[in-house]
Amino acid sequence: MRGLLNHNQPEAYPLKQETNMNLQNTSFPVASGPEELVPSRYALKVGDIDVLVVSDGVLPLPTTMLGHNVDPAVRAAWLHDMYLPQDAFDWALNVVMVRSGGRKILIDAGLGSDPNLNLPRAGQLIRRLEAVGIDLSEVTDFVLTHLHMDHIGGLLVDGVKERLRKDVRIHVAAAEVKFWEAPDFSRTAMPPGFPDALRATAKRFMKEYGSRLRLFDQQQEIAPGVVARRTGGHTPGHSVVRIASGGDALTFAGDAVFAVGFEQPDWFNGFEHDPEEAVRIRVGLLRELARTGEMLVATHLPFPSVGRVAVDGDSFRWVPVFWDY
Repeated sequence: MRGLLNHNQPEAYPLKQETNMNLQNTSFPVASGPEELVPSRYALKVGDIDVLVVSDGVLPLPTTMLGHNVDPAVRAAWLHDMYLPQDAFDWALNVVMVRSGGRKILIDAGLGSDPNLNLPRAGQLIRRLEAVGIDLSEVTDFVLTHLHMDHIGGLLVDGVKERLRKDVRIHVAAAEVKFWEAPDFSRTAMPPGFPDALRATAKRFMKEYGSRLRLFDQQQEIAPGVVARRTGGHTPGHSVVRIASGGDALTFAGDAVFAVGFEQPDWFNGFEHDPEEAVRIRVGLLRELARTGEMLVATHLPFPSVGRVAVDGDSFRWVPVFWDY
């Protein structure tokens, strides 16, 4: 990690105006159904904007995916210190719904329900939206951080396309669409079968939704205070979404940040198509969030993944928010 961080950065994030996270002040319903043993939705306000983090379930993956460029003994020591299993563990799958300026926006669409994947605990998004009283016909916009199958699969579930508005807008970076015309997996380190599954899902998605896409180059305002920005790194068109209102802000980082990425931001994730660029993007994003004190949510951080970032020596520290009920 030496050299990755600017040592003139502050030791912790600055004091900011407290974010209004009282659940009574959000218009999203948040009650959990009696069949759920743990919560799967978490609502908060970012200024005047309603935000709802929804769990799409969990995805079991080998722990080597967290840092395939490091000594296995070093990775094993980190897993031990984090009380995580050595072979495989469950990655969270988080999706965010935003309500701003009369628009209802889903950021990513989850994994879906492909029976060939044999992942029964994932692909829960559609069911959980229905349980909370959100109909797909209400969604005016989708923002796709990238076209990996755990971010677009929910749109390929049987019957979903027919339930969407005819004028629904699906925003994605133009570079991402271009990449999946002939995707390069030469720098990734995925389990067997994953590259083929990713290619097939992206191809099917483009066939189903290609004509509905709203492409942007570097940045696009989706609704008041909701801006998608291309970062690249994880995939060439990977994007993050910043939500800002009334002095508060939250960034949905997609796959720019993983659970190991605070203490070990230079570890390569197996799904990264350009690992060195992904490290550069990750460090820059975490440094900026540490400077501003703005909130962070990411796809694969433990649900609800709402927290802040602090600089901790040569790396970073994750500071989860206190849950507000």
